[in-house]
Amino acid sequence: MSDQALTARRLLNHQSFGVLSTHSVDVEGYPFGSIAPYALDYEGEPAILISEIAQHTRNIKLNNKVSLTVFDPQAAYPQPGSRLTWIGDAESIDPSETDIRDRYLRYFPSAESYFETHDFSFYRIRLRRARFIGGFGQIFWIDADAMLLKNPFRETERGIVEHMNRDHQKALFQYCKVLGVEVHAVTMIGIDCEGFDMLADKRKLRIDFESPIHTSEEARANLVRLARRE
Repeated sequence: MSDQALTARRLLNHQSFGVLSTHSVDVEGYPFGSIAPYALDYEGEPAILISEIAQHTRNIKLNNKVSLTVFDPQAAYPQPGSRLTWIGDAESIDPSETDIRDRYLRYFPSAESYFETHDFSFYRIRLRRARFIGGFGQIFWIDADAMLLKNPFRETERGIVEHMNRDHQKALFQYCKVLGVEVHAVTMIGIDCEGFDMLADKRKLRIDFESPIHTSEEARANLVRLARRE
């Protein structure tokens, strides 16, 4: 596994928003930037939920070549900090892929109401190539075959999440303490081979696994071990 790709994926996994750049329809030849929440699909690519009336959607329908730039907005000085530019093709997600919708809405519960007011659709950004900058001396391109990592829990993630939220609330609060965070409310929202995500007081928190996992048994072993950590 490429250390460069792992470092870039960790930034992508820890964040939830990026700058979506599209080709402007109204100002021809110029880029158009907008803020886009994202959640990774089960192929490891960003899924975004966008309105048919939004400017960036109009742009995508004419030219689907886009980029999503991700960085840590909490960094004291963003310029020398890590950032990732995900360059690819925006493709509509078939409505039959309901597990992508379910996953996205776990990460952004308030987005449920969007379907009541506007014509929103899911798109994924198919990676062509990624550019990662991690600071001085850490600048490199990453090809799709190195960057993309499938989530092995497509069939079981929902059950794992529901089980943890229903039966192991104490453990979820312990995970937050492992990160040094005291919270009033927490739920697990997703798991993949490199870590798992929680919403803690409406803020995303992530814990990375020490090594990749691929089965429900490995997930359970890692979650139990973390719950016992002081």
